Amino acid sequence: MVLANKEMVVYCFDTLLAHYNSEEASPPAFDDGQYPLFVTWKKVVYGGEPRLRGCIGTLEGCGLINGFRDYALTSALRDRRFPPIQAKELPSLECTVSILTDYETANNYLDWEVGKHGIIIEFVDDYNTRRNATYLPEVPAHEGWTKVEAIDSLVRKSGFSGPITESLRKRIKLTRYQSTLFTMQYSDYVSHVKATRGAAPSIAGAKLGTR
Repeated sequence: MVLANKEMVVYCFDTLLAHYNSEEASPPAFDDGQYPLFVTWKKVVYGGEPRLRGCIGTLEGCGLINGFRDYALTSALRDRRFPPIQAKELPSLECTVSILTDYETANNYLDWEVGKHGIIIEFVDDYNTRRNATYLPEVPAHEGWTKVEAIDSLVRKSGFSGPITESLRKRIKLTRYQSTLFTMQYSDYVSHVKATRGAAPSIAGAKLGTR
């Protein structure tokens, strides 16, 4: 099994910087493989709790190199919940890569553990619309949710705005999974690039400092 690692996060930062510079990113320093994956960007403002700026990935297996390249940009620039990340935000960013593993069909909507499992819900609502949504394993634990609170939040995330009843919850097909993840702040990325490539990253000739 491949574990999420530093080089995958470095490649995501490389890809985002290369986008701003209209150039190709440096080749990644990890092996390819087929796995479901997610890329999450957060922004640290005034030393506070990191705030989500974008999180998109795929629940289906995809090539790691192409996947991290594509989803690094998609999550940074095309997450509909947020405006695109601008180059000036880079010094405040942190990036997390997640590789998803161990998919299992749960017996019911409560058959999972907070902090251990990510969850995918699928259900048909009262208007015969098929809906689905997912949370990565760290989300319910970070939010301090119970299982029911996490499920209800996912139901809303799926776009369903009607009443959430026990009958609706029991109609949910739940798939649980686990993940490995690696998080790096921009300042650590800069230090890594300096140490391994001999110069700090820059955009359009202007060096980017850290916060």
